[in-house]
Order: sequence, then C-alpha cells, then structure tokens
Amino acid sequence: MKDLFQTLGFEWKNEYEPVFCEAFTHRSAVNKTSEFTVHNERLEFLGDAVLELIVTELLFEKYPQKPEGELTVLRSALVKGVHLAEVAQRLNLGKFLILSSSERKSGGAKKGYLLANAVESLIGALYQTLGMPSARAFVRQWIWCDIEDIIKNASHIDIKTEFQEFAQVPPVSTTPRYEVIGSTGLDHEKMFHVAAFLGDLQVGTGRGKSKKEAQAQAAQMAMDTKSEWLKKF
Repeated sequence: MKDLFQTLGFEWKNEYEPVFCEAFTHRSAVNKTSEFTVHNERLEFLGDAVLELIVTELLFEKYPQKPEGELTVLRSALVKGVHLAEVAQRLNLGKFLILSSSERKSGGAKKGYLLANAVESLIGALYQTLGMPSARAFVRQWIWCDIEDIIKNASHIDIKTEFQEFAQVPPVSTTPRYEVIGSTGLDHEKMFHVAAFLGDLQVGTGRGKSKKEAQAQAAQMAMDTKSEWLKKF
C-alpha cells in the first residue's frame, strides 16, 4: 500500500491501513472464517458520490459555455466503468484487490467492473482519510487527465445512439433491442446483465450497476464485434 501512496504522491501513515484494506476487500473475501470482516461497498458508495461531485465541478469550471446536457454526457464518459477500469489498470490496482481464492482463480483481479469499483472505493478512502483536496487531486491526475482525449476521440458520444444509427441502415436495417438476461447481488448492490439483439441475433452483452450502464456496455461490445456479426446479414 505504501507503494501505491508513493505513486499517488501522498504521504503514507500506518493509521490509514484499516481504511485502505477495506477499500480493496471484495465481498467474496469476507466470511466467518476470514480475517477480513468488512468489504469495500460502503466506500465504493461514498467514492462514487465524491467522484461525481468533483468531475461535475471540474466540468462546470472548464466549460462555462457548454449546456447542461453536454456536460452530463462528458461526465458520464469520465465516470463510466470502462474508463475507471482503464484508470485502475494504469495504477495496477488489481494486485491490491483482496479476493476469495475462487474469485481470484476466475480472473477477478482483471475484471473490469471490479477494477472500476476499486477506483471508486479508493476515492472514498482518500476522501475519508485525507479529505476532499486529496480526493480532488487524485481525480485531476488520474481521471480528469483524459478529458481532452475523450472529446477528441468523441468517446463521450452515446454508444447506444451510435449503435442504433449503424444498425438502422443497410444491410442490417434493424433497431436494436435490449433484454435483461440476469442479475446478481442484493437489491442495494445489484449488477444487471443485459444482451443486445438485432432481430433474434444476440450481438453483445454487458453488465452494470444500472440497466442503462449494462445496455451501454452491450452496445459497445456489439460495435466492437460488428465485423463478425455483419456477415449474418
């Protein structure tokens, strides 16, 4: 953990250890026989709110002429799970995740949604131990830094709209539809599993904390794999 703090540019104190241990403890590692008794979902909840506030403030300050709708789209691109997973990979957060042996064997330390959750819980832990200035410094350095690339690459454009516009012209000429194919977790921490269809052909799947996020991931997979399924039209 000290190495991570050094990378982030913060001074480590041993008193921080319980909070940051909690920040990286996945629910799977918590059981009656485990030394880990608290998982990271409360810190994830806190970090999600802190992240959204910081990004909202930064967008509001940097783009005084942009309307609320465009700022909302940019904020979504910055805080979405796919982007946060990329941030986690840059920081190599997977090595800090405390997982059950079965979750680790199944590749949990590389799963995008677990990495994204770890970034949010890390922000929550930073906010709780070092305060808002340090949480803001982290977001600026590791998340906000991508804003220009996001705009340049148009990655803030709604992927569902992009997929729909692509699918509605020949040879496909079909409007995508989305179906919830499953869910996991308790009501307050549910993960939705969604499939994207063109007619009866499944072309993508996604998962997320909301149906909207899961649909966006399914649309992204569909666009990423279009060279494969286009052959069927």
